[in-house]
Order: sequence, then C-alpha cells, then structure tokens
Amino acid sequence: MALDLDFVRAQFPAFASPVLSTYAFFENAGGSFPCRQVVDRLTRFYTDRKVQPYAPYPASQLGGDEMDEARTRLAALLSVARAEVSFGPSTSANTYVLAQAVRVWLRGQNAAIVVTNQDHEANTGVWRRLADEGIEVREWQIDPDTGALDPADLAALLADGRVRLVAFPHCSNVVAQINDVAVVAAMARAAGARTVVDGVSYAPHGFPDVAALGCDAYLFSAYKTYGPHQGIMVLREAFGMELPGQAHFFNQSVLYKRHTPAGPDHAQVAACAGMADYIDDLAAHHGLAGDAAGRNRSVHDLMRAQEVAVIAPLLDYLAARNDLRLIGPRRAEDRAPTVAVALDRDAGPVAEALGRDGIACGAGDFYAVRPLAAMRVDPAKGVLRLSAVHYTSPEDVSRLIAALDRVL
Repeated sequence: MALDLDFVRAQFPAFASPVLSTYAFFENAGGSFPCRQVVDRLTRFYTDRKVQPYAPYPASQLGGDEMDEARTRLAALLSVARAEVSFGPSTSANTYVLAQAVRVWLRGQNAAIVVTNQDHEANTGVWRRLADEGIEVREWQIDPDTGALDPADLAALLADGRVRLVAFPHCSNVVAQINDVAVVAAMARAAGARTVVDGVSYAPHGFPDVAALGCDAYLFSAYKTYGPHQGIMVLREAFGMELPGQAHFFNQSVLYKRHTPAGPDHAQVAACAGMADYIDDLAAHHGLAGDAAGRNRSVHDLMRAQEVAVIAPLLDYLAARNDLRLIGPRRAEDRAPTVAVALDRDAGPVAEALGRDGIACGAGDFYAVRPLAAMRVDPAKGVLRLSAVHYTSPEDVSRLIAALDRVL
C-alpha cells in the first residue's frame, strides 16, 4: 500500500497558504508544518479554554481534560505508560533538566558516561559538562569518512563496567544515519547502564515504539513532528523514579511532574493530542486497524516507504556530482531524508540563492559542530541541508534538483 499523498497534504494548512505554498519546502528538519488537527486544537484552546486548568468550572475542566487527553493518547501511540510522558518547553530544556538529575545521581560514584560526537549539541554538551562533578565522560566516535557509529566501538567503552549511562541519537541531524536503538540499549543494559536517546531527528519520520526500543529515556520535539512548539520526554518509570526529582517537592511522587520544574504551556500540551489525531486519521484513511500502537506502527511504515521513494532521486543526483560531498549513507533505506552536503564554497550564499529560486532550505552547522569537525567539514562554511518528510512530493524533489543545477 502506498501513502495517499494528496490526502496527506490536505491535512496541512501550509499547502494552501499563499505565502508558504509558493516554495518547495526542504527545511523540515528545522521544524515541520503543523497538521490541521493540531492547529484546530490550539485555536480551540486559545478561543474557549485559555484559563487555569483543573478548576471547578466548565472551561477550566475542558482545558484540563484536553491536556490529559494529549498525554494519554501520545502514551498509547508510543507504547508506554501515561505517567511516563512529560512535556517541557523544548527538547534542549528537557535534556538539560534530565542531566541535572543524573549529575546528582552519579555524584561520588566513580562512574562513567558515554556520549557521541554524532549528536546535536543539546544531547552531548549537557552530558559532557558532568565531568565537572568528576564523572568520566567517554566519547563514542564516528567514522570520519562515513559519519557512522559502530556498536563494536561502544562495546569497548562499556567493557570495564563503570559506565552508568549512554546518551546517543536515534538519528543525527546532519549524518542522518539511523542508529539501531534496540541493539545499543540492549548492550548498555547488559553492562549495567541506562540509555538516553535523542529522537528529535528521527521522530518526524515515524513515531517510535519506545517500549520495543528498550531505552530508558526518549526525547523529541513536537514542533518537528507536525505539532506545537513543545518538547516531549518519555522517561521510563524505573529510571525516572530512581533519578533525584527536579520539580517542587510536593510534585515528585508523580512521574510526569517529577522532572518538570516549570509549569507546562497548557494550550500547547492540549494541542499535542492533534498529533495523535493525525496518525489516527492517516490510519483510518488507509484502512489500517489495530490499537493505537499498532496503527502507529503501520503509519510509521507508510511514512518511511514514502520518504525512501521520494528522496532516492536526490541522493542519486548529489552522489553523481564531483563538486560536493554527500554526508551520511548513500542509500535512502539506510537514512532519514535529512540530506546534508558539504560544498566547495560557503553553504550560506547557496541556500540564499535557492531561496530566490523557490526552494526553502537552510545552511550552517545546525548545532552539529562536533560531527562536522570530526568529518573534516569546516563548521564555519557549514553544510547545505535539504530535509524532507513524508509529505514531500516527487514534484518538490524535481524542482529542487533543477534549482540545484542552476545554482551550483
């Protein structure tokens, strides 16, 4: 079964916008378009529910109900318990708070943690700063030619049994290699270590079954998964309750509040239920049955198949050029459709020229300074990043390739 692209694009108001629809949009890794279901819920909340929730009057009760619905629906979709889903202002903020809990958890234990140099800085910088507490920080390094992480290298880092936590990306925001989270989590667990996964660059390409992955924490961003600007953190109960709480003392018995030191954005939390609405609508339109998690897995596979098909011509085109370096795997099946290229010139002016030619894309280091430097790419020159998702059309890709021909 193929994804019905006409139905998909009809769910996104941006494709009817006189401003946004004039461009072929390839800046999805910076933030996806929000789906209609999210926009409708956010509008309704700001129109009819924008009061303090959970008070004993109708508007307040409805607002609280919608916030609760978002947590319940997303938990079912991700195959985790409702209490294991918490919201914060961003994934960077959620990761920072989690790192502060780990800082206290490991203090004085002669422990080590593992980070990678494939990561976005949000999921490596905060962990590296734990060295200030005397915690040893070990780096799982990428291959400088391919940008890939080799699990055999991780095994060597885990061998002495002192590692208590491994932080790594499900998918890099410039390399785009999809790491086998289940394999890494199992390796870490066997060595007595917890795992924290940055899913920001993977979740837009299909919400994960977190239970099947086996990690202890999984973080991603709603605004990159067709939702509002929120960070979503799945923190499995055993790990979350073991970590020292970071919230008000009277909230620490509730897992989804335990590591949320600031009050949530009520309207945006409620609007996150629209992400689950969207998945359900896709499943219903394509005749996919099952419980919430099963429907999500089926939609995930549809999304990925569409992305693999649509991005393959771009990868072939880029691989055939001798004036650029395609970062990450060559095969569409092995990567997310986030395509970074190092050019024979500064990437910024190229992105600007593409913008004038009707292509919306970005250039820079994308907070991925460490992997770019490890792959001998000058972060000051940056890379051109061309990022697609499941709603990207073959016509968009053809338009991009034609524009690249003119600009390069």
